[in-house]
Amino acid sequence: MTTATSKDVDAEFRALPLRLLADAALSTAKVAGAEHADLRVHRLVTQRISLRDGRVESVTNGVDVGLAVRVIVDGTWGFASHAALTPDTAAEVATRAVAVAKALRALNRERVELADEPTYDATWVSDYGVDPFTVPTADKVALLQEYSGRLLAADGVDHATASVDQVKEQTFYADTSGSRITQQRVRLHPQLEAVTVDSASGVFESMRTLAAPVGRGWEYVTGADGIWDWGTELAQIPAWLSEKVKAPSVVAGPTDLVIDPTNLWLTIHESIGHATEYDRAIGYESAYAGTSFATPDKLGTLKYGTPLMHVTGDRTVANGLATVGYDDEGVAGQQWDLVRDGILVGYQLDRAFAPRLGLSRSNGCSYADSAHHVPIQRMANVSLRPDPERDTSTAELISRVENGIYIVGDRSWSIDMQRYNFQFTGQRFFRIRNGELDGQLRDVAYQATTTDFWGAMEALGGPSTWQLGGAANCGKAQPGQVAAVSHGCPSILVRGINILNTRTEAGR
Repeated sequence: MTTATSKDVDAEFRALPLRLLADAALSTAKVAGAEHADLRVHRLVTQRISLRDGRVESVTNGVDVGLAVRVIVDGTWGFASHAALTPDTAAEVATRAVAVAKALRALNRERVELADEPTYDATWVSDYGVDPFTVPTADKVALLQEYSGRLLAADGVDHATASVDQVKEQTFYADTSGSRITQQRVRLHPQLEAVTVDSASGVFESMRTLAAPVGRGWEYVTGADGIWDWGTELAQIPAWLSEKVKAPSVVAGPTDLVIDPTNLWLTIHESIGHATEYDRAIGYESAYAGTSFATPDKLGTLKYGTPLMHVTGDRTVANGLATVGYDDEGVAGQQWDLVRDGILVGYQLDRAFAPRLGLSRSNGCSYADSAHHVPIQRMANVSLRPDPERDTSTAELISRVENGIYIVGDRSWSIDMQRYNFQFTGQRFFRIRNGELDGQLRDVAYQATTTDFWGAMEALGGPSTWQLGGAANCGKAQPGQVAAVSHGCPSILVRGINILNTRTEAGR
């Protein structure tokens, strides 16, 4: 199957001897005794621009490229990689991968069996307009300086920082079943922050923009695509920041909350996204990043939340950070249910884990952040669906609250190693009185267990409130790997969630 695309993979990547590398590696692995082999060529192009008070602090560029060969020999994994992209090197790497598998065979207690997947001859390019790597660095710096200047010109703003992280990821995958897949993804994350300082007391406060990292191009940073209104937000931040500094400290205790998508995405990431990773649920991450309370014996019975709760894993949503045509095992992107009607019904899987759960096919959650790292099960775009019945607005949710808090934007978080007990803070906290916003509060954190929190969800916002948030730096595994992932969600109303006063908790 060949996938059509409106854009093409960069000529520089296509000019590499990709199919020659595949032929050399895969034929060598088969002759050496591998029952399965795959080759992955991975090229990562990055740029980070950072400014403070309108002046450039750093411009960092990077290119990481290499090839990896993964094999199964007598039911045992083997892996090797190299930076050089020649057929001779590919063959040598395949030989080393087979040797690794044979050396590990005596230690292997679980025979590897891969779920079947159709073969593909495909090219896939993510959905973006302007490739940020075609925009002159000077133009990008000038735009960040302009945005910084808008903040610095406002009363009460003492400092401003600005940054934009940009990534172009290119991969070529081939395996002994016959798949040959070339892909290119672009993602970026622009961010500005305003800081106010009380010189007398030394106390400071900050507030940053809420634009999420996205799988879009430079048009997102300029606002040309209409997705993010930079002008309005930059104009509002100084006044919000000034109000926050003077806002009263929150009173701790059970409180009704309306939570904006710009905050809720992180709660989804930590309490659902990580909890439904199958490798974590069976203990594979226990030495580093923890396990999960949502273990396989609870599949189909665990009451995760109210019947309103419908959460999907998704590798196909437009502009998602974890959106791909095919994962790093050649599995086509797809969408599936993780929580339906409030019940745990699924996990995120790769081709080795799917058979262990009795499934005939992976849902495409294999990824490695470098040619020199082994692909592991990584998070899909995990998203909460909006109200399917009506397009309830955030204002309508607020109108249902007599005395509560509206939480906007993410900040710090903490969650235990089973993804069960957590607390989260935010960027902006607005007091709700008699169904209307009534100024800001400060020192706010909300605390709950995962099932208590989602069990307290009384109402969902509609499709017009749904947004993609996300993280560009989700960490996992040993050696550590970093992946980018998005989470879509609407605004929600939750009742009786415990509010902590962070100043009191810190003993101040």
